[in-house]
Amino acid sequence: MIEITFLGTVSGIPSKDRNHSAIILEYYGEEKDTLLFDCGEGTQKQLLLAGINFMDIDKIFISHWHADHFAGLIPLIQTMNLEKRKKELKIFAPEAERFVADIVDLGYFGLRFPIEAVNVPFEGEEITKILDSSEYEVLSIPTLHTVPSAAYCFKEKDKWNIDVAKLKELGLKRGYWLKKLKKEGKAEYKNKIITITEVANSKSGLKVVYTGDTKVCKNVVKIAKEGDLLIHDATFLDEDKERGKYHATAKEAAEVAKKADVKQLIITHVSRRYTDTKPLEDEAKVVFPNSKVAYDFMKVKLKN
Repeated sequence: MIEITFLGTVSGIPSKDRNHSAIILEYYGEEKDTLLFDCGEGTQKQLLLAGINFMDIDKIFISHWHADHFAGLIPLIQTMNLEKRKKELKIFAPEAERFVADIVDLGYFGLRFPIEAVNVPFEGEEITKILDSSEYEVLSIPTLHTVPSAAYCFKEKDKWNIDVAKLKELGLKRGYWLKKLKKEGKAEYKNKIITITEVANSKSGLKVVYTGDTKVCKNVVKIAKEGDLLIHDATFLDEDKERGKYHATAKEAAEVAKKADVKQLIITHVSRRYTDTKPLEDEAKVVFPNSKVAYDFMKVKLKN
């Protein structure tokens, strides 16, 4: 299961109701994993209000180095340090080594824990695997903004479900050997090699894509293809699109969702000018009916 919490959903300048960009993705697999996508100003306070332990975060993905997407890193890292964190923190971003080094050197404090900065490609059209774990992978692709930027894709690995009927047909019994079969794709049972395809059915893993800030681009369609959830910047209504040429409108985000054939679209990074977000949602739904506008502390659960 995946649970997503929107900690901040405003663009540029925060409002009373909306904080700067930050999204928590909690993955409940064999072990729980907590990932943070963008970290705008005030993120650690939002984490406290949401009841999420910031010390659980081991991986942070910054879409680009505009302050409303990264300024919360400075106090978050220092608070982790004050809380005597020891385990490593990984920060993925375009030009990560350059900017993370500056953040770590800022102020008079010495880190008690290691930070690894991982550079993410920000030019071209290739999808890059930037993280590979036993249960999921994280991919990235360059996007179109005023500075180097990237979108991220969390992809749960496909799983195999043992089919009891198939076991019976082959005269096989449950046992520890099935665990090895799932892990390695084949296993020995009474001196016979059994392959996973003989006794199990494949189930596609969940897929979530987060764009950060970008104007409409084919790279997002490419990485979001057939995803379960697309979280897309939609800062303006289409009638106001000239206000932000390197941001998408609600209509444009919906068009991307439609082209990518995703199951659900949630638009975020909303301009503070829209105190009522219903027009944004309505505009998106005309093109892509399963659209919503995010709000701070909104939670979304995805199950397979």
